This record gives sequence, structure tokens and C-alpha cells, in this order.
Amino acid sequence: MDTRLNEEDLAFQEEVRQFLTESWDDEVRARCSNPATMKEGVEEWQDRLYKKGWMAPHWPVEYGGTDWSVTQKFIYNSERATFGAPEAVPFGVTMVASVIIDYGSDEQKAKFLPRILQSDDWWCQGYSEPGAGSDLASLKTRADLDGNEYVINGSKIWTTYAQYADWIFCLVRTDSSGRKQEGITFLLIDMKTPGITVRPIDTIDGFHHLNEVFFDNVRVPVENRIGEEGKGWTYAKSLLVQERLSIAEVADSKRALTELRELARGEVNGGKPLLEDPLFAKRLADVEIELMAVEFTELRALASIAEGDEPGPESSLLKLQGTEIQQTIQQLRMDVAGYYSGTLQGDLGADQLGHDFADSAQKNFFRGRAASIYGGSNEVQKNITAKYVLGL
Repeated sequence: MDTRLNEEDLAFQEEVRQFLTESWDDEVRARCSNPATMKEGVEEWQDRLYKKGWMAPHWPVEYGGTDWSVTQKFIYNSERATFGAPEAVPFGVTMVASVIIDYGSDEQKAKFLPRILQSDDWWCQGYSEPGAGSDLASLKTRADLDGNEYVINGSKIWTTYAQYADWIFCLVRTDSSGRKQEGITFLLIDMKTPGITVRPIDTIDGFHHLNEVFFDNVRVPVENRIGEEGKGWTYAKSLLVQERLSIAEVADSKRALTELRELARGEVNGGKPLLEDPLFAKRLADVEIELMAVEFTELRALASIAEGDEPGPESSLLKLQGTEIQQTIQQLRMDVAGYYSGTLQGDLGADQLGHDFADSAQKNFFRGRAASIYGGSNEVQKNITAKYVLGL
């Protein structure tokens, strides 16, 4: 595989760097990193992406996407991660938008896609339930047809950003007579609909990003159904492939690894930099080699998509290896912080104990434990890989 950039790609790389230098400024960076102003900061950042025409590079051009090549998409994502800028919140622009584009009606595309593109609507994902997480097909939230409306009863859990969301895309059960993968329907639900209750879930990292969502006789118009009734599992699988590709976060892991190396260079252990410790250096080299292999797998997946193919089992490989690499880097960062990484420092600000990165290292470590669960647990990804890659 030839990974060298041609002149056109180098010019595009310079354009991306110039945009990020100007647009990912200290003000929007500070707002995005502060939980109290995160939503406003993200909206401002996404507005800048929209005005540049880069909000949805993976969308078809006719809906507001770009005509970037696979290489250009890779360049943009790599440079974005290098600058520390976030991806657009995925639930709208990456997840539900892909389902609407592929399976939605013309009316649904006209109604929802422009508002997603302009960040007018925040979306959340109503998939997991108590007792139906990795075994998603076991979901029990009911949708009973009453005239031209569905009546929804049940609950969803681990719903990220539900406290901000204007809409939720949900998998609901409309028929229980066949296989559990059958009888599942994909609905778009306005979060302002009477009967919806959102309750926060406190997590060990101290940030409010997860929620429970309860549905009590929530009435949803049939026109908000994607595709056919009972075919939601098919639509959900295509969305999960997109989610797993993004969860790998290869470019972000490369940036985190660079930061880790600099931290280890400045930390003294036994009279010399931790980076020169043979055991630590080996652990760092091992994860760097694994990350390089995952990056080439990602490139192969992108090349396959560019040729018109759907992402296959390589998305499971990316999710599996990518999340394990993230967790390894988080563990190494905790090791660099040493004893201070075990201190529950909270919001001490300038009075942080020890290293100034110890608190963020701890919070990222705790939050990162979930990466091998959401989007389909790594055990599920191993089963997919064994079946479709190894033929077992």
C-alpha cells in the first residue's frame, strides 16, 4: 500500500491545517472542554464546520456532503486529531443520518437532514435497555399501532446526551411472534413528546453524559417510522457498522500516544526519564505497533467503502483493537501519573495534587472502561470476527 501523498493531497492537508489553526481557537476549545459550556462550545464548533462545508464529509454531495476522496477524509481526520479538535457529535450526523439517507423517505430526508447538518437538532440513541445491552435484539420497549400512531412504553438506558437531545432514534418491538431479531421497528421520536422522562446516571468520571429514558404511552406518528415495520434490525446493523468504525478512534489514539510519550519524557524514575525505562519503553512500543496495524486496517476499510462496498467485518476488528488500544494508553497515562492517579481530586483546580494531568488521566481511565462495551461489546466483536473472518 502506497501511503505517500500526492501534490493535490498535500495542498488539501495544508488547507485543513489552516482551517484548524483559525477555527479551533482557544475560546471554542475552552468552551468544549468545560462540562458547563460543552453544548454551546460544540454547537459553535459544528457551526464553523458547517460554514466551511465540512460538517458531513461522508454524506452524499446532494445532501450537503463533500466529494472528498478516501485519502482526503483520512487526512482531515488525522489533522483534526493532531490539533485536538473533536469530531462532530456522531448521533445525528454519523448515525441516524446514515439510516435516513439509506432507508428514509424523501419527506424524512427533507425534514431531518438539513437540521442535522446545521446542528439545529441534537440527537441521542435509544438502543440499550436494562437486560438488553450487548444482546440488543432482546429489547422489550413496545410500540403498539393505534390508528396512524404508535404508542410507546418501555425504557432505554446509557443514553448519551439525552439531557440535550431534541430527538431520539429508537429500536422498538412491534411484534413478538417470531425470532427476536424480527419484529423490531426503527422510530424517530421527538423528545418533547408527552410521556418521555429523562433521568441522569451518575458515572465514576464525574461528568453527566449518560441517562435513562422512560416512555409512558408516548404517541409517535407512523410517518416517523424508518422503512418497513419489523425491519428495524436490518437498519440498526448498518448503523452499528458506522458506529464501530468511529469508535476505533485511530487518529485520536495517535495524538494521545504522542502526548503520553512527552509526559513520560518529563517524568523522572530512578534518576532518569521514565521514557528510558526498558519495561515502560517496551509497553509503549508494543501499543504503537498495534496502533500502526489498526491504522492500516482502517485504510483498507476506507478503500473498500470508496469502491462502493459496504464496510464488512473489518469494522468489528477496528472496534475491538481500537478500544483495547485506547484502554492501554489510558492505563499507561495512569502509570506516568503514579500515586497521584489514585487520588479522587474532583474539581480542585489550581490545588490539584501532584501532576497537573493526574485528574484527567484518572477520569479518562474510568470513562474508557466503557469503550469495550458500548457499540457492541468486544466479546461480541470476537464472535463476529471468528465467524466472518476466520470462518469458524
